[in-house]
Amino acid sequence: MHLVDLWLPIVVSAVFVFVVSSIIHMFLPIHKGDYRKLPAEDKVMNELRAQGVTPGVYMFPKTDSMKELKSPEYLEKFQKGPVAVLTVIPAGPAPGMGKNLVQWFFFCLLISAIAAYVAGKLIPAGAGYHIVFRWTGTIAILGYSASSLSESIWMGRPWKITMKHVCDGIVYGLVTAGSFGWLWPKAM
Repeated sequence: MHLVDLWLPIVVSAVFVFVVSSIIHMFLPIHKGDYRKLPAEDKVMNELRAQGVTPGVYMFPKTDSMKELKSPEYLEKFQKGPVAVLTVIPAGPAPGMGKNLVQWFFFCLLISAIAAYVAGKLIPAGAGYHIVFRWTGTIAILGYSASSLSESIWMGRPWKITMKHVCDGIVYGLVTAGSFGWLWPKAM
């Protein structure tokens, strides 16, 4: 089966995931405590601004070589802390969600398209709801959930937050699976 034959479940599942994710993030308190406020936030922001910190991802303490990782100076900085990965986004007017929401929707389309591509190669038109649900759900869950794990492994995100994102991904994958099961093309 060709990807173009699956355009309807791709688009519908992306729309449904978009709606479900909006409900999860806007109306449920699940992610309310994911981010904490820095003590003396204004002082920290003023100092970062004074230091000329520009948008990007920073790590501190940071070394320039593997050899420095073993230096007493680096080890002392790491021991004393704080140790952090800091993402600085561009300054500007109060944050709008428009750009992020558009990017999220395209990500949802991408996950649905990948699920459609793989399932379209494995499952014939007219296949039963459960087989379509199983395959597209597995693929979508991996797409939505697996990338969150690396944030805890490499960037130090607390596992509790990552597990919430994994659970979100499972919900999104199940929504995708249900959409594909419902709209899978009939046999010709």
